Amino acid sequence: MTFTTSRWPLYLALIGLVIVVASVWYTNRLANQLSVIEENYVRFYEASMRDIINFDGSDVAEDVSTQQEIIGNNTTIPAIWALQSGGYQEALNWGGREADTAYILEQLDYLKAHGKPPVEMPYGGLMYFGTSTLITKLRLFPYIQLALIGAFVVIGIFGINQARRAEQNRVWVGMAKETAHQLGTPISAIMGWIEHLNLMYADNREIMEVSDELHKDVERLEMVANRFSKIGATPELDPVNIYTELDKCRAYMQKRAPRRVTFDFPAPDTGHIPVAINPLLFDWVIENLVRNALDAMDGKGQISSTVSEKDGKVIIEITDTGKGISARNARKVFDPGFTTKKRGWGLGLSLVKRIIEEYHRGRIVVAHTEVGKGTTFRITLPRAS
Repeated sequence: MTFTTSRWPLYLALIGLVIVVASVWYTNRLANQLSVIEENYVRFYEASMRDIINFDGSDVAEDVSTQQEIIGNNTTIPAIWALQSGGYQEALNWGGREADTAYILEQLDYLKAHGKPPVEMPYGGLMYFGTSTLITKLRLFPYIQLALIGAFVVIGIFGINQARRAEQNRVWVGMAKETAHQLGTPISAIMGWIEHLNLMYADNREIMEVSDELHKDVERLEMVANRFSKIGATPELDPVNIYTELDKCRAYMQKRAPRRVTFDFPAPDTGHIPVAINPLLFDWVIENLVRNALDAMDGKGQISSTVSEKDGKVIIEITDTGKGISARNARKVFDPGFTTKKRGWGLGLSLVKRIIEEYHRGRIVVAHTEVGKGTTFRITLPRAS
């Protein structure tokens, strides 16, 4: 049997359950055996009392010290000597409440209804006996084991998940910073070549137009490298009008989207709702969501956005009319490595979640999705004062 990463907690829980069931069965078996021993002890108690009652002291060879020892050693088995006429003669080992008549009579009624068969006493009446504290503790022991094993499993799973998450974070940070570092050298070289073109062909309008576009693309690469360099560091958050920022992202992505894809984002002058964000990272989030929407729509459809406020929170929704996500996959879209694309690492939405929740103290969820109709992602952020 192969223990997969996602199923090993289930296997661990099943093993723990088997251990507890076996423990309950074995403990109950021991308790039943001990209960039989205690029942025999009560019968010895009754026989000892009969011997003492019948002893008249005339036969010096007869010794009842053993019987007295048996009677005196009953310190754990609760027992009530019930009279035929009603009431009781004596109560033993009821937690210091032997003098509480109402309580003893209540326990006597319970033993008559649910207890073991009573033992006849020499002077008449019946001896009813209950479960000793030793058997009670023995029966509770497996449930204590269950609680301990359950706590162990929960703590173990939590600890391993935390360790795994910490390891993933170290991998993310290391990969991001290494990517930013690796991008730095070719970006600097390309910038140098652009400056060289500008100096040598300053009078050639076509080459200058190409040079300008190259310069824009290099600036874009610098921004991407800067984004990666911020992973693992605490970014600075500035209050920004969310309408303006969303429109900026819309303008950039719309130029790169197929013509049959329309965008319906609120205009930048719709209002002023300040949100504390790092624009460089926040734009990365919106671009990832829009890019995924474009991939899901196969070149045609609509991408829309809405902004609302509730209880001091700003709610941003990005909706597409694409293929939608199955309910099973909707729960895993933010997991590192999960992807439904033939090409891709499955890291985009994982980064999106980290940027929103860890760096901006917000939340991102799949608010709604339906296969064949589209998906809505909802981002919730604190409103800036």
